[in-house]
Amino acid sequence: MITQTKRNEIRQRIHKRIRAKLAGTTVRPRLNVYRSLNHLYAQIVDDQKGETLVSTSSLAMKLKTGGNIAAAREIGKAVAEKAVAKGIKQVVFDRGGYLYHGRVKALADAAREAGLEF
Repeated sequence: MITQTKRNEIRQRIHKRIRAKLAGTTVRPRLNVYRSLNHLYAQIVDDQKGETLVSTSSLAMKLKTGGNIAAAREIGKAVAEKAVAKGIKQVVFDRGGYLYHGRVKALADAAREAGLEF
């Protein structure tokens, strides 16, 4: 049986491998996703400047639960609306080492529907 610690170490190794090939620029910043057991976090980062341009989470939005697909859709929509308001249309999607499935996929789909291109 794989423990939670071991699973997170595996995810971090995968994320490190992804980040070696992927970086956010000023023209196309990186949409980063972090998924905890109870909450979901998304931020848009310019890696060249080393700054976060837009961020939101289930905690910041005061959602009743952040650990489900409905919350992921709301967060994806919110982060996309904030980005479009700041003039960001294109991003690079960083799934954070998680499978592109469930909450991560729901967040990405909602962000696309709200106007982000990736």
